[in-house]
Amino acid sequence: MSGRKETVLDLAKFVDKGVQVKLTGGRQVTGTLKGYDQLLNLVLDEAIEFLRDPDDPLKTTDQTRRLGLIVCRGTAVMLVSPTDGTDEIANPFLQPDGV
Repeated sequence: MSGRKETVLDLAKFVDKGVQVKLTGGRQVTGTLKGYDQLLNLVLDEAIEFLRDPDDPLKTTDQTRRLGLIVCRGTAVMLVSPTDGTDEIANPFLQPDGV
């Protein structure tokens, strides 16, 4: 067994493509993946953060903040997903008002 760590994810197919990253603490950013390492540190270009609702910190709003070129520390990364091929759908479990 070598002393080299390898990541479970193969992020090479997402380099120079749009990704959405969810971080611990509830922050959510999208951007173009420019690089990564075996510890899951990510470099995102043209990054945009989705701001959270001040009344409910678990919800994100439509308000955004441009961050530019950022580094996401691997220990804070919870989810990495491509932005291409994903669409937002209505919540099928949400009960209509009055039921």
